[in-house]
Amino acid sequence: MGFKVCVCGASGGIGQPLSMLMAMDERVSELSVMDVNLAMVPVTGVAADLSHLNTGCTVNGYILDVSKKPVDELKECFTGCDLVLVPAGVPRKPGMDRAALFGINGGIAKGLAEAVAKYAPDAMLCLIVNPVNSVVPLVTEMYKKWGANPKKVLGISTLDVVRAGKFVAEVVGDLSKASTIDVPVIGGHAGATILPLLSQAGVKLTQDQIEKLDKRIQVAGTEVVEAKQGKGSATLSMAYAGARLGKAVLTGLSGQRAVECAYLCTDGTCNASISPYFASKVVFGKNGVEEVLPIGDITDYEKTRLAEVVDLLKGQIETGLKLAAESPAE
Repeated sequence: MGFKVCVCGASGGIGQPLSMLMAMDERVSELSVMDVNLAMVPVTGVAADLSHLNTGCTVNGYILDVSKKPVDELKECFTGCDLVLVPAGVPRKPGMDRAALFGINGGIAKGLAEAVAKYAPDAMLCLIVNPVNSVVPLVTEMYKKWGANPKKVLGISTLDVVRAGKFVAEVVGDLSKASTIDVPVIGGHAGATILPLLSQAGVKLTQDQIEKLDKRIQVAGTEVVEAKQGKGSATLSMAYAGARLGKAVLTGLSGQRAVECAYLCTDGTCNASISPYFASKVVFGKNGVEEVLPIGDITDYEKTRLAEVVDLLKGQIETGLKLAAESPAE
């Protein structure tokens, strides 16, 4: 069975490599790539480029005029989609706080989500739009207003898992383990809301190593921004992580159990008492999210960090909920 996948923001630094990685997945039979008419690279050119890959995937490009609403323009793009990945939006610029970033990206995500909810209500919607901690609550609450299934909405936290595995492998001196070390990362996807459960990494680490790794995973995005000297952010690693999350969703839809971390609404799950929105290990199946796994046993250090995470998340979640409450369904 082939799946239809869409990448929104496909002309960007994350969108282009993410689109390529999804086009290379043999389970993807149709790939929609869309971006706005102001994109530096016309998305129809990205589609033409991807269509030359010798895979069994057809590729179609869709341009959205920024003066028009996605829900009025993207019916063909989204209809029949099983998975929609959204790395659309603007990166945070030097001096821009998260409130200003949310003011821009929240509107972009909401507009695209409205079109997905209307034309592909059964699709899994994976948001790679910062600030994820606020954007996911916004879109999830809007899904409820639109009469769509809020359990179809996910936020990316996979990059934190990817980084954790690589950094732990570096510390233990065996990079061959980088892809097999499994560090659950819970909480959120921003700074100190990122909590890697290094006690569950399956390798021996000292407390000093744990605390240093914890901090490095939290600020890893800044590490990339500084290395790119302000001329870019984590695009390739995020594309890799976005594809990993997308592939886990497709594995589940194919009928095979897949487990990956994601940030989502916890209502009705075992982690609902921790926070209304929270990154956890998620089980994917034929219906999308089929189970959210408990965080398990954690150390005293991790318990202290968890309390900090929950406190920080409150305000960031409220930012998204507030905009959703103020936004009409139509």
